[in-house]
Amino acid sequence: MRHILDDETKGDLIRVAHLLADAARPVTLKHFRTSTLSADDKSSHANHFDPVTVADRGAEEAMRAILAAERPQDGIFGEEYGRRAGTSGLTWVLDPIDGTRAYISGAPTWGVLIAVGDDSGPLFGIVDQPHIRERFAGGFGIAEVVGPSGLAALKTRDARPLSEATVFTTFPEVGTVEEGRAFAAVSRKARLTRYGMDCYAYALVAAGQVDLVIEAGLNAYDIQGPQAVIEAAGGIVTGWNGEPAHNGGRVIAAAHAEIHAEALSILKLSLARD
Repeated sequence: MRHILDDETKGDLIRVAHLLADAARPVTLKHFRTSTLSADDKSSHANHFDPVTVADRGAEEAMRAILAAERPQDGIFGEEYGRRAGTSGLTWVLDPIDGTRAYISGAPTWGVLIAVGDDSGPLFGIVDQPHIRERFAGGFGIAEVVGPSGLAALKTRDARPLSEATVFTTFPEVGTVEEGRAFAAVSRKARLTRYGMDCYAYALVAAGQVDLVIEAGLNAYDIQGPQAVIEAAGGIVTGWNGEPAHNGGRVIAAAHAEIHAEALSILKLSLARD
């Protein structure tokens, strides 16, 4: 059930979310593009590299310390340190570095993802890119980005057909063979397809630069921050069958309802054929 929050609580959640992003920034920047940075492999599968660094762990530790002091009644679900139960019905969903492969490669497409919400999904979220110093925030009537050019409102792109659209995904294979074929079916109809942008692609949807992000195999901490920002900017985020996306899995983020429906029908048809 969606929590009804008063203005004071909303304001406090926004304040704390920015404190978390502020705390994670210096930790991630301390190690970014340094010759001493190394990565451990979390994956248990052969031929699959799932890196984690001291920056991932340190950034989540910094955010958890703030939550312990500022919002001890809330739950936490973080990528590196798992779940901590709360009593308020609200949970902070944290990805200290979304795009660790980009991070260890020196590419500035990674980000710090922060969301706070309830069982029905995120209420407020942040996508922060520390190196570029861009912070996208959305929820509680806020849809804005602060960066090198100052403060600007976020608004998703105006409606256009898929044939004129730009679509993003992180990995060319997307997920399983069937998921890859479904994405390719959408990609063939689009004007432009780009790869490898991690969470920054979702920020570009909210900023009105691209039309679609389609991915599979996501966790809740991969999508809840971007979902809150995109929805606040006027976009739509669901699963590939139109179901809620806040728990991860197969996700489609769209700038507007028309292109969401067009892409969704192609994904469903492709999966049905498989």
